[in-house]
Amino acid sequence: MELPVVPEPLVRQVAETAEAYGLASPELAGAAALGALALVASVWLVVRWIRRPMGARLKRALAKRDEVAVLMHPNPDPDAMACAIGVAHLAAEAGTDATLQFAGQIRHQQNRAFRTVLDLNLGKIDHESQLAAEDVILVDHNTPRGFQGAEYVEPYAVVDHHPGNGTGEVFTDQRTDYGACATIVAEYLEDVGGVPVGPDDSEADVDDLVVPAEIATGLLYGVQSDTKHLTNGCTEAEFEAAAYLYRGVDEDLLDRIANPQVSAEVLEIKSRAITGRDVRGSFAVSDVGRIDNADAVPQAADELLQLEGVTAVVICGRRDDTIHLSGRSRDDRVHMGKALEAAVEDIPGASAGGHARMGGGQVPVEGAAYASGSEAQMWSQAELTGDIFAALNGDV
Repeated sequence: MELPVVPEPLVRQVAETAEAYGLASPELAGAAALGALALVASVWLVVRWIRRPMGARLKRALAKRDEVAVLMHPNPDPDAMACAIGVAHLAAEAGTDATLQFAGQIRHQQNRAFRTVLDLNLGKIDHESQLAAEDVILVDHNTPRGFQGAEYVEPYAVVDHHPGNGTGEVFTDQRTDYGACATIVAEYLEDVGGVPVGPDDSEADVDDLVVPAEIATGLLYGVQSDTKHLTNGCTEAEFEAAAYLYRGVDEDLLDRIANPQVSAEVLEIKSRAITGRDVRGSFAVSDVGRIDNADAVPQAADELLQLEGVTAVVICGRRDDTIHLSGRSRDDRVHMGKALEAAVEDIPGASAGGHARMGGGQVPVEGAAYASGSEAQMWSQAELTGDIFAALNGDV
């Protein structure tokens, strides 16, 4: 490493200071000069690190490990899966083996299509002991959750665009103003000179890091899916990422991911959400009852938000012993993530959160019953509905 030259004025200042303190001997003056050089070198290294692009920083952090586990949030969506394959590609460039893992299920038809069409090798875990490596990279979330022992996992790195206090031991990049986490990962690949290569292009013509069509397509759809096709929650960065990825997109793969078949259950749950809606003012809450597919709940929320005169909606559906909540808002008065968090904050074991425009949560049925005043008391759906309306109105 070539160190910078110490400026002559600094040398004179050091010499004058040394003389003032009786350190005019050559040995002591030399030591003082070496100290000044070390200080300048340290400052130079810090400045160089600060100016290093985030993609280069993550690549350097990955290069220090032989293997990592890239962990998505439970029930991963296209944004999370896109981030995982993007980070894994960066890890491969750094000479690091990466295993992609998740907790929960992949049930939403677009999530399943994303995994199938791009032929992704994703491993499911239920316990921390199943993590493929000691060093864990969290993508699209900042706190491990959804599996036994998650609270004991200390992430090596975190890449996320959601609110939260989770950090990585070595690397943390949390941009809550971004519409999609895939945007961040696309920037990483561009930072290190990645060139998206389409299905009809030749990789041999690229001297830098090749970003294959499958990864470019996945990242672009990750951006689209979390921003409603670049119409909601976007920043300038989303459009720049889309422009960067565009040349490498496989249009056939993108069409197959974006337009999968819809199951009968999803259509049925959307129907229940519409017919069973409770509308108060411009807010709507709907309980769709028992469900097998929890991913149908946010789809029903998207559908109900299209209702004329409705500006914020929350859908509730029970799968096994958990009530799943999903909310959508186009009302500037309602921060959906904070509203859902407020609605369930007094229920033991419940959790909720999200962005201004969308949020989600889970309520254990036993916890809700306990919150009602008695463990033996049956939980009343009407109580939660009332709390949700109160939260949407800012009354909690």
